[in-house]
Amino acid sequence: MSTILNTNGSMLEVPELLKEVTGNFYVITADWNPKITYALRDGATGTLKRAGVPKERIVSLAVPGTVELINAAALAMKADAAAVIIIGCVIRGDTPHFDYVCQIAAQGTAELNARGEAPVIFGVLTVNHEQEAIDRAGGTLGNKGSEAAVAAVTMANLSAHLTH
Repeated sequence: MSTILNTNGSMLEVPELLKEVTGNFYVITADWNPKITYALRDGATGTLKRAGVPKERIVSLAVPGTVELINAAALAMKADAAAVIIIGCVIRGDTPHFDYVCQIAAQGTAELNARGEAPVIFGVLTVNHEQEAIDRAGGTLGNKGSEAAVAAVTMANLSAHLTH
């Protein structure tokens, strides 16, 4: 097994995809704050490949912003998702907009996961300033997108184990 740098400073093992896992791995990325979100997306897709997910089963999609991630994830779940990773970056500003967007993304992810159809992994950075995001998007604190991919494979494996 290979490892990645976890954002808490430790190493995290990349699990191997079980052969029983069916369906696609959707990586849905918000185009808002693209310098950050595209780095997270690339970390996620690279880690999925390292875990043994075939390239043709990794579906990368883009949406305008973080709020739209929830609808796109719901649509992917209706398709053939083994797991869905949502990737976004919300940077605190001077207005309450930050709080609303973060609440919608977190609550929406919780509601989708409660359905039990396919795991939806929360790869949304909610940070105070851009440097915190850079540090977590391939910088000094690793890549949160890679961590989301580890969670996606782990949960898809668990789902396959419990349903077979």
